[in-house]
Amino acid sequence: MSYPTPPGWYPDTAAPGTERWWDGAAWTAHVRPGAASVPAPVPVAPGAPRGGGVRTVAVVAAAAVVVGAAVTGAVLLTGDDGDTPVASGSASSAPRPAPTGTDTASGPVPDGSPDASDPAVLVDQLNGITLPIPVGWERPEKTVEEMLTMRTTGSYDCPGASSSFCYHGTVTTRTAGNTDATTPRAIAEEDIVKAANRAYDEDVVGRRIHGGITSHLQIAAGPVTVAGRTGYRVRWRVLTGKGPGGYVQSTAFPSAVGSESPVVVRYAFDAGPDGPPLALMDTLTRGIRPIGDTATDGGVGSSIAP
Repeated sequence: MSYPTPPGWYPDTAAPGTERWWDGAAWTAHVRPGAASVPAPVPVAPGAPRGGGVRTVAVVAAAAVVVGAAVTGAVLLTGDDGDTPVASGSASSAPRPAPTGTDTASGPVPDGSPDASDPAVLVDQLNGITLPIPVGWERPEKTVEEMLTMRTTGSYDCPGASSSFCYHGTVTTRTAGNTDATTPRAIAEEDIVKAANRAYDEDVVGRRIHGGITSHLQIAAGPVTVAGRTGYRVRWRVLTGKGPGGYVQSTAFPSAVGSESPVVVRYAFDAGPDGPPLALMDTLTRGIRPIGDTATDGGVGSSIAP
């Protein structure tokens, strides 16, 4: 049982590049330029259609399909329309959508947040700040204390406890807690004692890593602007029972996020030729930025040398 081909425009094999109207039973005298789309199947009507038999029509139709595919493939591969080339043989010619804000492969990080895996930036998400990591420093994956830390690469045997490892420079950031102090000055003046003891007196398990602190001298104190907020810093020169001692600083300032809880950044630099230059404390303090501030996010630490 056969079904009649519905009326419509079909390729005219007698005049390539044109189409002739099929009225459902026979070819008519109506013709038009060929459509750009791939031609539809040629109808099979009783008797031989105008211009030859069914075999000839099928061969020409197949050739038109091949030529059309070749032209389409050439356009896609050249990319002359300025769009991203797509693989040949794709069924769609619609433009590719623009990347969205969540396109992690090629788009920006959502909400302007920095990449926490960037080796040149220390990201404190809890307190809403970033710190540049200097050349020759690292961000360890794990530390004894639960504080975000960066430190100089390479450790050495602590002079007071050879079973412990010490670092020539360490910077940590934390939320100020367990204190009744409410102002940046009071917090910094209270925290400097804890910072000095932890860096040069006893470690978390009670070992006197530098032979203990024998004395200290306050060498700097005063207001300081950190991440656009007014804070306060206190800096000590610490003398120890063994080794050259070092410099310790506590910098306190309000957080730029949430309830503006006070943040404390601690610095501990060994004295002597192996320790980082003291001016690096000021450079790092100036480099602290709120998260989302592109002046710091994205690796500026690579330009800071100790």
